[in-house]
Amino acid sequence: MPPTVADYVLARLADLGIDRVFGVPGDYAFPCDDAIDASERLAWILCANELNAAYAADGYARIKGAAILSTTYGVGELSALNGVMGAKAQRLPVFHLVGGPSTRIQRQRLSTHHTLGDGVFGNFQALSAAAACVSAELTPDNVVDELERVIREAFRLSAPAYITVPMDLAKMPIVGSPVTGVHLSSIKRSASSEQELAAALAFVLEQLRAAQHPVALSSQLVARYGLVEPLLAFLDRSGMAFAVTPMDKAVVSEAHPNYRGCYSGQGSSPVGVQQIVEEADLILDIGGVLFEDFNTSLWSQGIDPRRLLTLGDRFVRMGETIFANVMLRDMLTGLTPVTPQFSPPSPATALAPLPLLGSGDEMLSSASFYPRLQRMLRGGDCLVIETGTCMMHAAGMLLPDGVGYESQTLWGSIGWATPAAMGVCMARHGGRTILVTGDGAHQLTANELGVMGRYGIAPIIFVLNNGIYGAEDVLNARGHTYDDLAAWNYHQVPSAMGCDHWLTVKAATVAELERAIADAQSHADAAYIEVMIPRLESEPLPPALQDRVYKTATPGSVSAVA
Repeated sequence: MPPTVADYVLARLADLGIDRVFGVPGDYAFPCDDAIDASERLAWILCANELNAAYAADGYARIKGAAILSTTYGVGELSALNGVMGAKAQRLPVFHLVGGPSTRIQRQRLSTHHTLGDGVFGNFQALSAAAACVSAELTPDNVVDELERVIREAFRLSAPAYITVPMDLAKMPIVGSPVTGVHLSSIKRSASSEQELAAALAFVLEQLRAAQHPVALSSQLVARYGLVEPLLAFLDRSGMAFAVTPMDKAVVSEAHPNYRGCYSGQGSSPVGVQQIVEEADLILDIGGVLFEDFNTSLWSQGIDPRRLLTLGDRFVRMGETIFANVMLRDMLTGLTPVTPQFSPPSPATALAPLPLLGSGDEMLSSASFYPRLQRMLRGGDCLVIETGTCMMHAAGMLLPDGVGYESQTLWGSIGWATPAAMGVCMARHGGRTILVTGDGAHQLTANELGVMGRYGIAPIIFVLNNGIYGAEDVLNARGHTYDDLAAWNYHQVPSAMGCDHWLTVKAATVAELERAIADAQSHADAAYIEVMIPRLESEPLPPALQDRVYKTATPGSVSAVA
C-alpha cells in the first residue's frame, strides 16, 4: 500500500536529516499531526504558540540546515507568519506545512471556522506564500514531483517553503514512485554557467593580483550554504586578513590568525579594524554582506564601492561589472589553488577580551556583565543573542575558537531569541546553548520556558532586567511611558512553568553574578539567571543620529543637523 500524502511528505522531509517538527496542532492539520505522531524518525515539539514554533524552527534550521513547522489553516499559519518571515530575511530553509479544509468544504463554499465566513478559502495563501520562496498545494497526483521542486527551490535560495495539504487529500495514498533517502547534503543547489564561471574567475584573479593589501568580509550566507570549509581553505591559502560584521559573527573562528575584528563602520571593534577595512585597496565581500543600519552603526561604513568586489551566492559583482549564474562554492574552490598570497596587516589594536570591570559588591551593569559572559564561553558553546541592546553589546566580544553565535540582526523581531535558543538546543549534539535576552523581549515569548522544561533541554539563560525596552530608550528621547515594562519576578518564572530542576538565581552585584555563573556551569540541568542592569545606563542617541536612522527631518533644517 502506498503511503498517504501526509506520511510521504513527513518521511521525505525526514530524509533531509530533520528529526523534529515544531508547531501547534489543529483540526484541519490532524492528518499531518497524526503522521508526525506515528513517525519513528520525527518528534513532535508542541510549542506554546505558533509564533514561538516559527522562532524555534528558525533556531533549529541554523544548526541542522533545515526545519519543519506545522500549523493549521488560517489562525495557525497567520500566527506563525512573523517568525517565518524572519527566517526568510535570515535565509533559512523552513518547511511550513499547513493542513487545510477538505476539498469538499472548499468546493461547496461552506461557511466554516478559521475563515471569514464568506466561503473563500484561498485568501490566506498569498500572505503565507509571501514569507516563502516557493509554495505548493499537494495532492495525491502531484506530491512526488511537487515536493521535490519545493525542496530544490528552498535549498537553492536558502529560504522557507510554504506547503498546504487539504485535510481529505492528506489521507489519500500517493500516486507514483516515492523518492527516498536523499539527504540535504546530497542536494545540488545550483550549477554555475561554465562560461560565466570562467570569466568571473579570471576577473577576480586579475583584481587579486593587482591588490597590495586586500581584506575579506565574510557573510552568514557562507554558513547557510555549507561553505565554511571552502572559505577557510581560501583564507588559509591566500593569507588575506578578514573581518565580519555583527550579523556574521563566528561564521569563521575569531581565533583565526587572520581575523582582525568586527567591522561596523564607526562602531567597529576593535577600533583599528575600521581603518584596515576602509583603507584596503580591495574589499572581497564573500557571500554578500548586508550593509543595513544596525549592521553598520547607522550606515556609517566608509567603504568605497569602486573597491568592493562581491562574491554573492549566485553572482559576482564589482561596480558595473556583473557575472550571473556563478555559484559561490565554485568561486571559492576555483580561486583557492591559484590565489596570490598576502601578508595580512597587523591590527592597529590588539584583539583581546573585554576588560574585566567591577568587583565584589558593586552593582552590575552591562560593562561588568559582558566581560564575564565572554570569559565563561568555551569551544562547543553556541551563544544566542536577542535583538536590541544585547546584540549591540555582544558585537564587541571576542569569541573563543569553536563558539557559535546566532542573532537576528536584519529582521530584528524582539522575543525571537528565547524560542530560537530552544530550537538551537534541540538541533545540537553536545555543547552548551547560552541565551542572552533583555527583559522586554523575554516577556513576549517567555511561555516557551515551559516547553523547554517539558522536553528536558538545558540551556543557560541570562535575562537582563532593566525594566524598560532598552533599545527604544536609546533610539528615542527618554520619559515615554511606552518604554516601561510590567515588573516580573523573573527568577521565579521557570518554577511556575514546571521547570522544577532548573537553577534559578537573581544577581544584582558582581559577586552574585560570578557565583551564579560558577553554579550554572556545574549544574546538571538548565540555569536561569536574572541579571539586574541599571535602567538608565545607556544614553539616547543625539537628534542628528536619530535622524540618520529614520530620516524624518527636512534636509538642511536645524533638527537634521543638530
